[in-house]
Amino acid sequence: MSEGETLESKVEEGRGISFFEKFLPVWVALCIVIGVILSQFVPGIADAINMMSIGNISVPIGICLFLMMYPAMLNLQASEIKKLGKNPKPIVLTLVSNWAVAPIAGALLAALFLRSHPDPQVANELTVAVILLAASPCTAMVLVWGWMAKGNQEQNVITTSINTITIIIGFAPLVAILTGIQAIWVDPILLLISAGLFIGLPLAAGVISKKLIIKRKGEDWFDNTYRPLVGKIAIIALLTTLIVLFSLNGKTLVENPDLLVLVSIPLLLGFAIVVGYNLLITKLLKLPYRNAIITVIIGSSSHFEIAIATAIAMYGVGSIAALGTTMGLFWEVPIMLSLTYLGKFLGKRGFWESDNIPN
Repeated sequence: MSEGETLESKVEEGRGISFFEKFLPVWVALCIVIGVILSQFVPGIADAINMMSIGNISVPIGICLFLMMYPAMLNLQASEIKKLGKNPKPIVLTLVSNWAVAPIAGALLAALFLRSHPDPQVANELTVAVILLAASPCTAMVLVWGWMAKGNQEQNVITTSINTITIIIGFAPLVAILTGIQAIWVDPILLLISAGLFIGLPLAAGVISKKLIIKRKGEDWFDNTYRPLVGKIAIIALLTTLIVLFSLNGKTLVENPDLLVLVSIPLLLGFAIVVGYNLLITKLLKLPYRNAIITVIIGSSSHFEIAIATAIAMYGVGSIAALGTTMGLFWEVPIMLSLTYLGKFLGKRGFWESDNIPN
């Protein structure tokens, strides 16, 4: 068995979509309801949470955000990046989508639909929320979506590993450029600190712990026991964060439910544009199904954990920006799940070049 085939079979055996992952939009909606109820009937909860803060960062939320980010960083496989030259076309297409098409589309749509809001602060925070989501390519859930679509898992791992590295370098400068173009000032130091805390620190912890655990317990235990466990903890941390977010800003939501609808417009249109672009470009360049579907999935997704964490660090845990980024999570899961089925449907009907399209 070749090295590539070993990776393929390893990912195929180790990935699946859990009950919580499959119904994540339901849990997100439930957390919104719980958070809003708490804000109305336990008004002191906001003061209690805000007391446990260092600067704009809530210590409990900071812990939750670390637990959300850490599992994604375990996906980094630097050794696989050396295989980039074997078939670079689909990976390059994905990077172009992640770092050019999606961010530009998000920034333009935010300018079109959000900048005219009568409250300048609300307009700024919602715009930044969309930009944060558009400028953060996914490095975690795409492994699940790619597995479900039966795409090229070697390409899946290589691309997510590259994204994990490039997001450390490119995320903060890209956000600064896109917000600066729209005359929205963001603190560059705070943006860099956010990238360091919520990307750099979990990445370092992931790399170090992965080496130590594999050395002590073996790679099989790491892949089949440890990673699934921390993945479940990450989902619990995510849902806890959402409850806190909406409990702190429940009053604003009750009085202005239109804000979540408003920010959803550029988010949904952005998904439509980027998914459409990736479908078209993979068709025009005649990619085979297993390569094309991974390019479409990774090129169309966003790293909502990083977006949420950065919004909280920049504007506070109860901010409109933080709430805006949660809508990216709310919409992304059902859209990406649907995309896996759409991809297989199109593949069976000859949209891409045929290469063992799955049932």
